[in-house]
Amino acid sequence: MLLRFFSVLFLLLLNQQLFAAAKPIPKVPEIAASSFILMDFKSGKILAEKDPDKKVEPASITKLMTAYLVDKALEAGDISLTDEVTISEKAWRMKGSKMFVEVGKQVSVEKLIEGMIIQSGNDATVALAEHVAGTEKAFAEYMNHQAKLLGMDNSQFKNSTGWPHKEHYSTARDIAILSQAIIRDYPESYRLYSVKEYTFNEIRQFNRNRLLWRDSSVDGLKTGHTEAAGYCLASSAEKDNMRLISVVLGTKSDKARTRNSQTLLNYGFRFYESNRLYKAKETLKTAKVWFGEQDQVSLGVQRDVFVTIARGRYKELDASVEIDPEITAPVAFGQELGRLVVKLDDVVIVSQPLVAMQAINDGGLVKKAMDSIKMLFE
Repeated sequence: MLLRFFSVLFLLLLNQQLFAAAKPIPKVPEIAASSFILMDFKSGKILAEKDPDKKVEPASITKLMTAYLVDKALEAGDISLTDEVTISEKAWRMKGSKMFVEVGKQVSVEKLIEGMIIQSGNDATVALAEHVAGTEKAFAEYMNHQAKLLGMDNSQFKNSTGWPHKEHYSTARDIAILSQAIIRDYPESYRLYSVKEYTFNEIRQFNRNRLLWRDSSVDGLKTGHTEAAGYCLASSAEKDNMRLISVVLGTKSDKARTRNSQTLLNYGFRFYESNRLYKAKETLKTAKVWFGEQDQVSLGVQRDVFVTIARGRYKELDASVEIDPEITAPVAFGQELGRLVVKLDDVVIVSQPLVAMQAINDGGLVKKAMDSIKMLFE
């Protein structure tokens, strides 16, 4: 009887340990949308998705690419915020959401950016495209070039606004990649995406992203709607040093896109955590160098290493480094000399190059001779 008792107790404890180790994450909530994706901003890990590579009309979410290219033009010095842009008849005649600029009048780039992002003004967007590239058609070529550079492999742009066109399309994944680039590359400009209202020409208009009023952690990004695209929303929120990006496309109403986006964000924050394991350019390991002016080289990673995992599993991570067995000078700065590998449950979740943190020059004939002798013994 006693043996049976301890046997049962052992099985119960074993089951508890197995259950604790598994820590299952609930299934992704049902989302009534044609496609969606939920991404961790820092690690890029996809936490939830449905047809993320389905090509659909992105509607006014297109303006995210226009805004990104305007920021690049500002950064390069090709344009400035104080530039006065003369509003063309084409920009003035744009239908849909408008900033209500007047044909022939001059409006600063800064005000046009505000009108494009906060009010989703098609007129402001075309005016900016023309100012950057001369024509909207030429600007669309810039958009497609930039999409390739960002890895947006399933996007094609025909205009700056998202105005319906059968050959104008993107995907939930590509929009998440673009949103990540906007937040990462232009954090100062990104602040504008959380502004709730804007007044121009004495006309007060409100940001169409209703999540800005519902959830204080939400600070962007962009809504979109056409009859073909349905109601769409690219959103981002930050809690407890974790930022998520949600893209929901093709819902049936404004309320649906808001509700579904909130559901995805809540799911990500509730069941996942994001951690920085290592800082960029921080020495993680030193390695022996043969035939060089120095005998050791510092190894590190070129960018911060983040992992996104189920909540409560941080201590279960297993990190290791794999260093090239024989490193010889010369060694260039940034040269790959090994790999950093992070596992969870024996599954690789991070694999990044370990690179030289400094250059090591050739040590000369004497050093080579001495090291050659040492190598015979080592």
